[in-house]
Amino acid sequence: MQEMNNKQRFGERLRRARLMRGMTLRQLADKLAELGSQLSHAALQKYEKGLMGPDSTVVLALARVFDIDTGYFFRQKAVTLANVEFRKLTKFPQRDVDRVREAAADYFEQYLQIEEILEIKSAGLPRADLSTLQVEDEAMLGLEAEKAANMIRQKWKLGEDALTNVHEMLEEHGVKVTEVKANEAFNGFSGWADADTPVIVLAEWFNTDLPRKRLTALHELGHLVMKLPEGVGHKLKETLCYRFAAALLLPAVALHARVGQKRPDGISPRERIGIKEDWGISIAALMRRAADLKIITAGQLKSFHFQNSKNRKMEPGLWLGGEKANRYEQLVYRAAAQELITRAKAAEFLGVSLREFDKLFASEAY
Repeated sequence: MQEMNNKQRFGERLRRARLMRGMTLRQLADKLAELGSQLSHAALQKYEKGLMGPDSTVVLALARVFDIDTGYFFRQKAVTLANVEFRKLTKFPQRDVDRVREAAADYFEQYLQIEEILEIKSAGLPRADLSTLQVEDEAMLGLEAEKAANMIRQKWKLGEDALTNVHEMLEEHGVKVTEVKANEAFNGFSGWADADTPVIVLAEWFNTDLPRKRLTALHELGHLVMKLPEGVGHKLKETLCYRFAAALLLPAVALHARVGQKRPDGISPRERIGIKEDWGISIAALMRRAADLKIITAGQLKSFHFQNSKNRKMEPGLWLGGEKANRYEQLVYRAAAQELITRAKAAEFLGVSLREFDKLFASEAY
């Protein structure tokens, strides 16, 4: 039975490595043939199904074609992502969905492993239960989404100031975040690793539009924080998570202090740019936020969108903050420094060669 479990474990690892590369079994067999391996399509099928165990030659060939360490195939810990909420997938093929999901699962698997080695236990994520509200009462749901954002600011002691680094803030409060390569058909997704660790995955292309990246990250947090009523449709769910994200990014009290309670003549372009640069929120999101708070009318918002529809990707103003976090890397360095893991294992965690790790580790020491 143990031998069968080992075969199944290897088969699952092989399947996940293949999906991470966006490859079919046939493509994998062809790639192996290019590298001189004689592994057939039929043999690969048997390995994936756990019907056959590999020898060292097979493991080395697969590690080479996937460009990964052989230890990947024998990891004991395997993370499962559950309750995954994907966004904007109309033009994103299923093969790419599988690729980004498995790449994220692999990253979170290692993240949780390094925390386990260091005996770090993250605090639980505060939740807001909106499940008893009526689906038809969209106005009340919107107000409750606003309250959920305020609750997070209070629980995490964020005050009412601008968030300097959303990615870093999330990681400091136990939410694991990673970025994956994908085209603009993919924004991101959220879910739970091993049922109790909140995770967020974002597309790397957001790094060219940091205000949008910040809002998207908090939108995904909304999916994790808010328990919505049964029967909430996709469109309303997205609207409520957007409301949550904008409220967390730019609290009502701060926006009212900046522009007042009502603006019958609208918010001037110069004001919009200033708020974007100070708060790291896109002008489009700012105007929608102002409409949600009744500072401007729905008609004014519609007029704004009409006038700016051709320039959505060329907004004026620049957010100069940072949107990166290095907590995972620092945990790996810490474990290596405390000799809880070998330098070779640390290099594997970071996906670099031992020589490169030694160079990075030495530079960190000074």
